[in-house]
Parts: sequence; structure tokens; C-alpha cells
Amino acid sequence: MQRIGVFVCHCGSNIAATVDVKKVAEMALLEPGVVHAEDYPYMCSEAGQAKIAEAIKEKKLTGIVVCSCSPRMHEATFRKAAERAGLNPYMVEIANIREHCSWIHKDMEEATKKAVILARAAIAKVNLNAPLKPGESRVTKRALVIGGGIAGIQTALDIADAGYEVDIVEKTPSIGGRMSQLDKTFPTLDCSACILTPKMVEAAAHEKINIYTYSEVEKVTGFVGDFTVDIRKKARSVNMDKCTGCGICQEKCPSKKIPSEFNRGLGNRTAIYTPFAQAIPNVPVIDREHCIKFKTGKCGVCAKVCQAGAIEYDQQDEIVTQKYGAIVVATGFDMIKLDKYDEYAYSQSKDVITSLELERIMNAAGPTKGHLERLSDGKAPKEMVFIQCVGSRCADDRGKSYCSKICCMYTAKHAMLIRDKYPDVNVTVFYIDVRTPGKNFDEFYRRAVEQYGVNYVKGQVGKVIPQPDGKLLVQGVDLLDNKQILKEADMVVLAAAIEPEADVRRIATMLTASIDTNNFLTEAHAKLRPVESPTAGIFLSGVCQGPKDIPETVAQAGAAAVKAIGLLAKDKLMTNPCTAKSDELLCNGCSTCANVCPYGAITYEEKEVNDHGIREMRRIAVVNDALCQGCGACTVTCPSGAMDLQGFSNRQIIAEVDAICR
Repeated sequence: MQRIGVFVCHCGSNIAATVDVKKVAEMALLEPGVVHAEDYPYMCSEAGQAKIAEAIKEKKLTGIVVCSCSPRMHEATFRKAAERAGLNPYMVEIANIREHCSWIHKDMEEATKKAVILARAAIAKVNLNAPLKPGESRVTKRALVIGGGIAGIQTALDIADAGYEVDIVEKTPSIGGRMSQLDKTFPTLDCSACILTPKMVEAAAHEKINIYTYSEVEKVTGFVGDFTVDIRKKARSVNMDKCTGCGICQEKCPSKKIPSEFNRGLGNRTAIYTPFAQAIPNVPVIDREHCIKFKTGKCGVCAKVCQAGAIEYDQQDEIVTQKYGAIVVATGFDMIKLDKYDEYAYSQSKDVITSLELERIMNAAGPTKGHLERLSDGKAPKEMVFIQCVGSRCADDRGKSYCSKICCMYTAKHAMLIRDKYPDVNVTVFYIDVRTPGKNFDEFYRRAVEQYGVNYVKGQVGKVIPQPDGKLLVQGVDLLDNKQILKEADMVVLAAAIEPEADVRRIATMLTASIDTNNFLTEAHAKLRPVESPTAGIFLSGVCQGPKDIPETVAQAGAAAVKAIGLLAKDKLMTNPCTAKSDELLCNGCSTCANVCPYGAITYEEKEVNDHGIREMRRIAVVNDALCQGCGACTVTCPSGAMDLQGFSNRQIIAEVDAICR
């Protein structure tokens, strides 16, 4: 029989305000194996840990139960305290009576009853616990960054500067991401390309950084410190080693009417193209879907004019397999589709555009060479209306419930730039709230109103109606003056919500990383581990984790890099001893467990088994403890019950259920 100690934490008033902690301790003493129980205001404090250590030594405890907050918060704390006192750390169980009890109940009697039940279940499990010893696994000194935007570039540079090899995988033909499409950045109005391009060049030139553009992550296996990743390098049909970037192939290409993705479809590109002038690498790619050569077998102009002989029509996709110790996800964002917001006439009028499309129009390298003009007739606008929160803070299922965070600031930026360059253009902004929580952000917004005379109207727009003369009639409301507004505009700009890049769910599935209902990757802890995924070895950088501006993105990129460096700096990692184990007498070699194992930890071998005096050769499941992550998938699928999880055995879980049901 175990000698168990139970320690009930008040957590200040977080638990004690709703749970009668003294009664929980008293009731715990009645459970089998419990020889000591006490409560204390802050069990995680040094004094609280000292009480645990003292009880372990004095009462010769063989296991302890701590009734406190979530094990995600302090399980490691209490395990280390027990280990210092000479107790195996895996003989410690946490009964979560805060998140699972006190925080969700208001009635003390009801909450106390539930806390007693949770404590009883944990005690039942400890009675069946056995000491476990962690193993070791090696760390591959190489990092993978998925995404080549500013977040991915900054993360890669920081890791590479620490002396570790880094691979950047970017699905488009060039690194640079969404920031490369911007004209100016708030609140300093720096040229976006001027501050991004040096970073791109530095990443390309860095001896520790290898860039895979026009590539995608195909498969991920393994675990923290030892991931194996398959990268698909899509065929560019251009030899990157031979190409000089002269651009003659693009000039001569006869297919010139393909909408440019970089210019958001506002301009055209050729079938062989580089996305933008500062693209890295400065090597074009052939769009096989639109290339005449690939569609009909004719043409071949680019190959004829290429003096370097770089065009290779027979180039095939290539799979590159590489090992990594850490993976950083920096997949970025895109604007939501506005199909469901037809009241703003986005699909009806060329003069209703999104904010990102306005960025391309105002950019000197954009479709209008930086001239502000209506896309319908090329005329300069005199009246412009900006509509905020299109798809953000949405109460229905058409848009997103969250605030996109950057829209208020970039609208103020656009309004200021327009008023500065075109003083005769009147700018009106319809808004719900102006949110400017950042350094110098509110001052920036006030400048737009006070210095540049931008007209901010608190209210929503109900409809935008294209008129026969080409103008746009905006129907809105002014909530401060409590009146309806009918305003004619030459152009309407929609501040559309942002959302994670479309591929992020596929990538999250490959990485077994958590994802929320809005497809943003979930951090391990919102406050204490904001750049770590709950999956060990996976880190988050940039907008893939949630809406943020460029300074915040760069700061998070640096934080993710530091976490990755901390992992790569270790030669070995302690492995989780709570791994699966096969009972040789029960295993029938059916392979069901191996088929569901996401880590490839289960193999089979022919082995002589002594089954009650009968010796025979059997096909037996064997678990590689270094690969097994203790997910338990094999234990629930095993038809013969041969697979069990150390530390979470079937007996232990059934004992917990029995204790709850008593």
C-alpha cells in the first residue's frame, strides 16, 4: 500500500473563495493509502514546497496529490519539489480544483463536493502509480521556418546569427510575404520595401540560411529535437544556377494577360514571371497553367531568347528530406474574401477596392505606377470613403468575430498619405470604434484628424450603390448626430478583415499543432508561453498566431527564435517516460497500433514467447521509447488490450472512474 500525502492549495482566493479547502483535506484523509493531508494558501510558493518536502521526509511518503491549479501551470514545480525531497517525480499527481472546479462554480457546497471527488480520483491513481525514469533523445542542430514573410525572415536571421543552420520554406516564388506588397508602414511612414529588402538580402546572403522558394512542406514526422520533414520543391522550369535574372524572357513572353497575384489582380503579368522587382531569388518561374508551351506544346519563346540556356521545360518537382530539431511556423495572413458582403458592391464596381489593393495602387511599382486613380476610367478621385471593420467584429457567420487589429491604423495611414499627396481629395472614414493601442499610435490617428482634416464618422455603412454616372452612393449613419447619411464617392475602400493563410490548417495537422476556431495557431499559454505551440518543438511567429502589426510581428519573431535557439543549444533532451508498452502475452501482431501511431514509434519483431510454459515464436509489437510521445492512440485501438500506457494505464484510469462514481 502506498503512503500518500494530499496537499490542498487555496491559491489565494482563486480556490478558497469557492471551495472549502479544509474540508477537502479532511475528506482526503479518509481515502485508502492517505497518511497525511493539509492545506496552505500558496502551495506553489517556496514555503508551500518546503511543506511538501518536509512531509515527504517525515511521513515517508511514496506518493503525493496536490489539489491546485492546472498541471499545465505547476506540475513541473511540484515534481521538482518532490524530486528534491527524494521522491520519484512521476509519483506526483495534480487534482485540478481551480480551472475544473472553483472557477466554474459559484455555490461553495457544490464546488467543495466536486473538489473532493477530483482529489479522490487522483488518490486512486497514485495508489497504482509506479516510479518512472525518463530517457534521453538527441537534438538535431537545424531549424525549419515555414513561411518567408517578415516574421519568417526575422526568425531565421536570429537563429542563424546564433550559429545554427536554418531552412526557410516559402510557397511563392519569392520571400518577402505580405509586407512586400505594402507601400508605407505606420506609424513612421517608412517605405516598406526600404526596410524589408535589406532583410531579404541579408537572409539570402547568410551562410547559415538556405531558402526554398516555390516550395511547400509535404510531410512531417518525428518529435521535438528530431523532426523529419519532406519539402516539395515545385518545378520552376527555370534553372536557378544558370539564370542571370536579365528579364528578357518576361519581355518576350506572349502570354501577358494573366492577373498578377502580387498586385491583387489589379494588373497583369506574363506566364514566366518574377512577382516583383526586388524578388529574392531574382529567378522567374513558369506558370504552367497559363504557359502556351505547356498547354499546346507550341511557343517556347522564352527558351529561344534565353542566352544562358536556363529554361528547362522538363523540370520536375523534387522532394527534399531533411531533419530538424525545431520548427517555427510563420505562415502569415490574407484578406478575407468579400463574396458575402455584396452590399458594398465590391463585385459590382471596380472603384470599390480593399485596403491591400489600395496599397498596390499607391505603390510606385504598382499597377498605376503610384498614381491614385479610379480603376474604372483612370480618372483622379475627388471624394473617397473608407469603411472600417468589413468582416471584423462580425456578429453573424459571414465574417470574423475578432478585431483585425491593424485596420484602424492603416486606414489612418492611407487617409494621411492621400491628403498629403492630393490635398483636393476629401476623405471620409466610417468607423465603429477607433482602436489605436500602440506606441505613438493614438498620436498618429490624431494627426490624421487634426493636421490632415480627415473626416471620421462614427457609424456603419448599410449599402454602396453604383450610379449610372459612375459614382458610388454610400448610405450610412452618423451615430453621434443620430442621422442618416447619403454621400457620393468616387472610390470606396473596404478595410477587410484578415485571416490566417489558407494552408495553415493543413500545416497544423502535419505538425499536430493546436488551432482555434478561426484557424489561428494556439499558443501553449497565452501569457507565459505565447510563442510556443502545445506540441513540443513547434514555435509560432507572426500573424499565424493572431492579428498583429509589423513591430509586434518582428518582436514575436525574435522571441520564437530565442525559444528555438534554447532548444537547439541542448545536446540531449529528457524524453517522456509515460510511453506505451506492449504485453507480449496478449499481443497478436495485428499492426493496428502501428497504423495509428503518428510518430512511427511502433515496429514489429519475431520473438520467442513463453506463454504459460509453452514456447512459441510470435510477431510482437515493440515500442521505441525515444519516438513514443505517450499520446495513447495505440492503447485505445488495440483489439487485444496488449498496449498500455505507463503512468496512464487502463487500471489507473478505471480506478479514477470508479473513485469518481463512488
